[in-house]
Amino acid sequence: MASNPTPQPRNGAEAVERLGRLSLREVSMDSLLQTVADVSKSVMPGTPEVSVTLLVKDRPTMMASTGRLATVLDERQYERDHGPCLHAARTGTVVEVADARLDPRWRDYLIRAVEHGALSSLSTPLRIDEEEDVTGAMNIYARDADAFDEHSRAVAERFAPYAAIAAGNVHAYQSARDKAENLELALESRAVIDQAKGVLVERYQLTPDRAFQLLARASMNSNRKVRDIADHLMRTGELLGAAPPGDVGRPGPGTVGGAPDGTHHS
Repeated sequence: MASNPTPQPRNGAEAVERLGRLSLREVSMDSLLQTVADVSKSVMPGTPEVSVTLLVKDRPTMMASTGRLATVLDERQYERDHGPCLHAARTGTVVEVADARLDPRWRDYLIRAVEHGALSSLSTPLRIDEEEDVTGAMNIYARDADAFDEHSRAVAERFAPYAAIAAGNVHAYQSARDKAENLELALESRAVIDQAKGVLVERYQLTPDRAFQLLARASMNSNRKVRDIADHLMRTGELLGAAPPGDVGRPGPGTVGGAPDGTHHS
C-alpha cells in the first residue's frame, strides 16, 4: 500500500519545524527552494502562488515555484531586470504591491502581472551568504488586490529568515564539497604532472624546469591541458605535441623547433 504524503504545515511554527527536519547533506538547493515555496504556500491565507528566487552576484540563477503564475511573473522580472522580487533580493527590504493596477513602480512588469491575474504580491528578502554575494527572495502572488494583512505579512517575515538560514547552510555545504573536490582534482593533476616531469628528467637528462617547459610546449602545440599531456605520457610513454629534446634541429609536427623551449640550435 502506498504511503501517505507528508501533510503540509498548518502554521508558521510547523513550517519552521519542517525546514529544521531537512537533512542538508542529502537535499539539493533545487529541492530546498521547492520545499520553501510549497511550505510557504501552505501557511499563507487564501490561495496564493509562491516562488523563491536565488541570486548569485546579483544575477538570478535558480527558481522554484508552486505554479505557472509565479513562474511567469518571476521570469518577466528576470527579462526586465527589475520588479518587486529582484528589488527585495537586492536591497534586503520587504516589497509589497497592494494593487498592481495602481502602483507606479515597475509599470511594464505590473501591467503584465495584471494581465495574468495577479493584483498583489509580497516579496520577502532572503540573506543567504553575504560573503559570496548570494541572496534571494520569497515571493507570494495573490489574485486579489490588498490580499495581505498584518497576519500574513508577519507569517512571511517570520518564516523567511529560517528559509534563508536553511538555504545558507545548503550553499555552505555544497561550496565546501565543491572546493574539496576541486582541491582533490588539483592535487591529482599536480601528482601526475610531477610524475611526467620525472619521466622526462630521466629519459632526456633534463632539469625539472626544462621538463615542465617541454610539457607546456606540448600542451600549447596540441591544444590540450598539461595534465592531459602528462597523463597520456604516463599511460603510453608518448609525449604528444612536441619532438623529444634529442631531435635537435628537426622540428616535429606542430613544434617550433627541436628544443623544448622552441629555440633553434646550429
